[in-house]
Amino acid sequence: MILEKYLNRIEFNSYADFKENFEIKVPENFNFAFDVVDEIAVETPEKTAMVWCDDKGNEAVFTFGQMKYYSDKAANFFRNEGIRKGDPVMLILKRHYEFWFCTLALNKLGAITIPATHLLTTKDIIYRNNAADIKMIVCISDSTVIENIEESEIKSPTLKTKVLIGEDREGWLNFTTGMEKSSADFNRPGLNEATVNSDIMLLYFTSGTTGMPKMVNHDFIYPLGHILTAKYWQNVQDDGLHFTVADTGWAKSAWGKIYGQWLAGSAVMTYNYDKFVPHNLMEVIEKYKVVTFCAPPTIYRFLIKEDLTKYDLSHLKYCVVAGEPLNPEVFKQFYDQTGISLMEGYGQTECTVAVATYPWMKPKPGSMGKPTPGYNIEIVDENGIKCEAGNEGEIVIRTAESKPVGMFNGYYRDDKLTESVWSDGVYRTGDMAWSDEDGYFWFVGRSDDVIKSSGYRIGPFEVESALMEHPAVLECAITAVPDPDRGQIVKATIVVSKNYQPSEELAKELQEHVKKVTAPYKYPRIVEFVTELPKTISGKIRRVQIREESKEE
Repeated sequence: MILEKYLNRIEFNSYADFKENFEIKVPENFNFAFDVVDEIAVETPEKTAMVWCDDKGNEAVFTFGQMKYYSDKAANFFRNEGIRKGDPVMLILKRHYEFWFCTLALNKLGAITIPATHLLTTKDIIYRNNAADIKMIVCISDSTVIENIEESEIKSPTLKTKVLIGEDREGWLNFTTGMEKSSADFNRPGLNEATVNSDIMLLYFTSGTTGMPKMVNHDFIYPLGHILTAKYWQNVQDDGLHFTVADTGWAKSAWGKIYGQWLAGSAVMTYNYDKFVPHNLMEVIEKYKVVTFCAPPTIYRFLIKEDLTKYDLSHLKYCVVAGEPLNPEVFKQFYDQTGISLMEGYGQTECTVAVATYPWMKPKPGSMGKPTPGYNIEIVDENGIKCEAGNEGEIVIRTAESKPVGMFNGYYRDDKLTESVWSDGVYRTGDMAWSDEDGYFWFVGRSDDVIKSSGYRIGPFEVESALMEHPAVLECAITAVPDPDRGQIVKATIVVSKNYQPSEELAKELQEHVKKVTAPYKYPRIVEFVTELPKTISGKIRRVQIREESKEE
């Protein structure tokens, strides 16, 4: 098992044992593509790496031997087109399997991989091209994406090469035919072309709810940090099949669709779809016998509205959730229908899983769990002093003694921004939480989202959780509205479930429901019904937009 090369121990008997004794062994000049994928390909070439399907009935299975073969050909193709160590290449490939060929190929070349979503506008692409000096873009055959990239060219002086998957088009290279013509022999580069651990491997543009996206700089040891994510939080199994619901444009894909899973010996399930349909997703889980599953709360909120008991989930052993806090009602309904407890985790694009409910721990619905080994995490007040149990504060990671394996190296080309959140050996996450007497962390909200009303501090998550217990609520967002008497008051923006209609009577019913479920002062004095909530292109609720619209109103 390849994992043995990178850990001092694999098995642990308790969270305390795990926290105290877990250690990642970081070798010199680690390169995931060569040292993990190619090594598995040599030892067990027929071992399954990925099971792939789409919503049109196409499917494929790729072994590690094939991953090596196609990534070597892709590396030669890129090199023939002028890509060298340190060159930034943006991949807009949705969930097409070519993303894995390209990512591994760029790893082998030492080029910088920049995953991006197909939802980017021309303006978004121009910003990214110039912020990172992007030299090449590889994208799917999608007319809107293609047109946006072509429109961006005139304002993108560093963009030299455009590559399309499986299509001939003037001004573009065809990746499929180019790769087919390329040699399958690619030797690991040496001397100045060889990668070292501190080289930039990945740049992620974060989908912040405010301001322009930041460029998160991850080096070549980043994949090793995701051993914690996959092996110990997601609990993936050797020769199992893990399914993380994520587009390749987001860091969640790195968390669940390549690095940690392959290090732990699990294949990854990839389902490429244009529109999320809960029934179709469940059919994929059933058909391909998914063993471990990870999705954001939004997905689970829709899944529990299905009758999950009608699917054969006998192979599904473990499910985790991250991205936003999990409402306890969703936890309860999913458990009632499947018998599986959702294990929550917390992290950011800037790190790997930093707090989680690990297999030795009893989950507390609504809690994200306890700190991860290697992460010196505390909750501190505005003066940087550690909070007592029960008191709210900001989650910080202390890095003065050591930086966790997999944590970022700062924001690319923005030292000022980096220093604003990470200085004197303390990284401030901007996320508010509190811990209980057992050491479990409970999310309150982003520091900007906390509501201060009549002297009370109200976390949006607990009010949202109260509303989610009502069957009429499909999704909701809690925000603050300025008020001359109370400073701020609570507003609920709600998407109703099917079979319910917005009305004044329903609004009053929901207000009374919140008063009964949680402290009465937290109830939403304003209730607005909408058909959908504003979200970032990664699917997170944009509470800042709701706040701004409320101010205008």
